[in-house]
Order: sequence, then structure tokens, then C-alpha cells
Amino acid sequence: MIEDILQLGLLVATCIFGVLTIESRDLLHTIIALAAMSVSLGALFWLLNAPYVAVFQILIYAGAVIVLFIAAVMLTRRK
Repeated sequence: MIEDILQLGLLVATCIFGVLTIESRDLLHTIIALAAMSVSLGALFWLLNAPYVAVFQILIYAGAVIVLFIAAVMLTRRK
């Protein structure tokens, strides 16, 4: 019962962060929302008994890819 509520909460959080990723105007806020979506998706994988997928999701997408996006945004000029 508690796992079902947790899964439902993570699904809602993943959808909300996904919409924030698409709809945000500021690039840094978009990247932060994408990182939060990746972490919540990794938590969903963990609850679905896929720990290797969850760890790779969090390490690669929420870690390495987000760092690359932040570096690219910080190195570009804004008008």
C-alpha cells in the first residue's frame, strides 16, 4: 500500500518536472527541472526492482549529462 502511494507520488512528480522542463523560459531552470525529473525517474526504477537501471539513470542522466548542460549554458553568452 505504501509503495503504491510512493509510486503514484513519483509518477506525478516526474510528470510535473517534465512539464516544467518543457515550459520553462530560463535555461538553468530547465536544466534543474530535467535533473529532478531524472532523479524521480531513477527512484521509480528502484521501486520497480530495477536497481541497475536506477543507478545508471541517476549517475548518467542526472549526473553527467546535467553537468554537461550546465557547463554549456554557463559558457554561452546571453543577449
